[in-house]
Amino acid sequence: MKLIIAGALFFLIAHQAPAGDAIAIGYDDNGVWTAVTYNRSSTPKGGPHYREALQACTFALRDLQVRASDDLVRTKIIGQSDRTGYVAIARGRAIKTNKDVTTIGRGKSQTEADQNGLDKLNAVDAATNEEIFYRYFSYGSDSAVHHSRLHRHVKRSTINSARI
Repeated sequence: MKLIIAGALFFLIAHQAPAGDAIAIGYDDNGVWTAVTYNRSSTPKGGPHYREALQACTFALRDLQVRASDDLVRTKIIGQSDRTGYVAIARGRAIKTNKDVTTIGRGKSQTEADQNGLDKLNAVDAATNEEIFYRYFSYGSDSAVHHSRLHRHVKRSTINSARI
């Protein structure tokens, strides 16, 4: 049953996501998050590790299933992007609601992404026990197309004979 619910949720969310990276969070039956993970494009568009949205969501949810305990009841894609850049996933505690809040900061530098994530926590009054627990860089659809390198192997004897 858990798998059916997770699969249905996945297809609803993944259908909306264009490309690049995805962040997934898992919850237990009390609504408490048990695990957070992400999947990113580690090579530019066209490269061997570039992810389209559907792939990034699939891999993030698959990783969540592996990392989370047997108490995993619900999964959710909490963020995705089609843009190249740095990402920071931050968490803080909102005292008024007594809940943990997770935010995603993005930027052209890691410092900018970190600050963006912390600013989002402050905006929702979740600045208690704030921390950034994931940082990464992801390529999006705006990245340059990846070209395979052609390696030319030149025999040493050829190089030596050219010098003579």
